[in-house]
Amino acid sequence: MGTHSRSGQGGTDRGEPVTKDTQLQTETVVHDKTAFMVRREHHLISLIFILGLFGVWELTAQRGLVSPLFLPAPSAILVTGYKMILSGEIFHHIGASLWRIFWGFSCAAVIGTFVGILLGFFSVAESIGNPIIASTYPIPKIAILPLLILWLGIGEYSKITVIGLGVFFPMVINVYTGVRNADPVLIKAAISLGSNRQQIIRKVILPSALPMIFAGLKLGIGIALLLVVAAEMIAADAGIGFLILTSADLMQTTKLMFGISILSMLGLIFSWLIDKLEQLCIPWKK
Repeated sequence: MGTHSRSGQGGTDRGEPVTKDTQLQTETVVHDKTAFMVRREHHLISLIFILGLFGVWELTAQRGLVSPLFLPAPSAILVTGYKMILSGEIFHHIGASLWRIFWGFSCAAVIGTFVGILLGFFSVAESIGNPIIASTYPIPKIAILPLLILWLGIGEYSKITVIGLGVFFPMVINVYTGVRNADPVLIKAAISLGSNRQQIIRKVILPSALPMIFAGLKLGIGIALLLVVAAEMIAADAGIGFLILTSADLMQTTKLMFGISILSMLGLIFSWLIDKLEQLCIPWKK
């Protein structure tokens, strides 16, 4: 009897009925402290901002606050672009630039990836290649174009080569960094399982370096667009750079602005394509 009476004087764990207030007191609310790290996409905000920017630009030009010679209205640029599309003129220039970008970028990406793997995996290649990369990378590639024209002629080879040189260095540096940062535990595990050098490079090093390889591709495509315009301004009879230069000489600002818009759209398209390719090749990176 004494024992039962003492146990009845306790709380809910001693026989008292469990009430709603008691449950609220015992429950612990856990807040997600990592919620601020979640990155949300704000497509509507981006669209509103871009439309508002173009609206202000159009209003400024229509009101005559700025001379159309210096800042034509977006509507005037679209009209000029529509005429160039109908005549086929713009496709001639875009095709010439894309052809140069394709060969310069693709060749440099392949060679740069191969060289980056060699420098990152083999110490002898690293000892030879690193001083050469460090001494030649800071040289502005467009400054080499006159020398390339002297060596390769004024045709396409000099333009493709200067684009390739611009893409080559960021590819080498990024691939080299990706190879050097490969997890040594994975490499040792592959060796302990009997993998040879080629298998380690193909199945361990390359997958580990893929994020840095795609970072190099993203940097390289931007540099390729810059260099193709600069090269076409110096020695070309077709291309986006040639179009921009001749339009500036003839004071055709709407054509000039449309050429710049084409470059911007090409940059967006290339960036989107590389992002999609990265998602396919690196499905584990989210």
